Amino acid sequence: MACLSQHFTGLRCPPLSSSRLSKPFSPKQSQKPNFVRIVSAVAISNAQTKERLKLKELFEEAYERCRTAPTEGVSFSLDEFYAALDKYDFNSEIGTKVKGTVFCTDNNGALVDITAKSSAYLPVYEASIHKIKHVEEAGIVPGMREEFVIIGEHEADDSLILSLRSIQFDLAWERCRQLQAEDVVVKGKVVGANKGGVVALVEGLRGFVPFSQISSKSTAEELLGKELPLKFVEVDEEQSRLVLSNRKAMADSQAQLGIGSVVTGTVQSLKPYGAFIDIGGINGLLHVSQISHDRVSDIATVLQPGDVLKVMILSHDRERGRVSLSTKKLEPTPGDMIRNPKLVFEKAEEMAQTFRQRIAQAEAMARADMLRFQPESGLTLSSDGILGALTSDLPAEGLDLSDVPPAEDS
Repeated sequence: MACLSQHFTGLRCPPLSSSRLSKPFSPKQSQKPNFVRIVSAVAISNAQTKERLKLKELFEEAYERCRTAPTEGVSFSLDEFYAALDKYDFNSEIGTKVKGTVFCTDNNGALVDITAKSSAYLPVYEASIHKIKHVEEAGIVPGMREEFVIIGEHEADDSLILSLRSIQFDLAWERCRQLQAEDVVVKGKVVGANKGGVVALVEGLRGFVPFSQISSKSTAEELLGKELPLKFVEVDEEQSRLVLSNRKAMADSQAQLGIGSVVTGTVQSLKPYGAFIDIGGINGLLHVSQISHDRVSDIATVLQPGDVLKVMILSHDRERGRVSLSTKKLEPTPGDMIRNPKLVFEKAEEMAQTFRQRIAQAEAMARADMLRFQPESGLTLSSDGILGALTSDLPAEGLDLSDVPPAEDS
């Protein structure tokens, strides 16, 4: 007992509460609630552990399958996968041409699907070589598939910027080089001017026409908005130089104005004495007496400015720049220009051929008359109306021209 007392020496116990002792013992006051909570926590912990073990087993199986048989159960081969990647892979460097399909348009441009990681954008100012306010003016609508060129990239979302304008410029330069090589005459609308000349649009490009290369004495203000016949002098894409000449075009046009030839022209203005007709940049006069075989009292009842008609060249004074025209010579029957101008337009070449044949017959008769009175010249007229040396198989007095029909006058 002495030993036990020594062991408990210094221990302090709190006094027992009289309230606790006064209440009888009850089983409901046991620690059962605390025991239930502990069991629940242990049960939840065991469930989570089992789920984690199950996931771990799945991951280990997947890892092992990927390591040993990565393509097992896949419906395509590795080569097919790489081929699919190559199909949708393209060079996104600036200057690269790509095919794309427009799927959305707005006031500023169009969204284009080029099978890239994000949509590409076509700004309205890059949609056409001409100035437009909306892409639809250039025929760009959803569903349209076209070839574009990459010209930039948006830094914000790495989307590409496309252009049709650059491609159209390349085509325009190529077209101008081709036209220059063929030495053809083209039409250019004057859209501007400076102290050295005027600016004309040709194939969508701005070409310069020096004043020294303009055939008329018109001022720049008078030429604005008008179309001029032009020929190429210089086509330099690298220097962006396009130089044109109106003089060269006019010289070629005038060289083609043979007497008796038929050309298409447009009525420019009406005067009491006739109508001025634009025939490829040259103004010709259709005198009132040459409009029809029937008398024309008022030109406005037959022609109006803007009318397109076919005319015959009667004369061409190159020094004075004057061309005389006729529709009278092209009438199938007298008065058709008044009653049926459409028929005159359709039969123009046929009637002109008939007119030239009559002229040739008249010239042949004139040469025959000359030979008839000058047999000593040693020349004779062939059956084709060609003047040549007298041959032994023809009579010395020349051809018998008594059967040559007279020129018929309609």
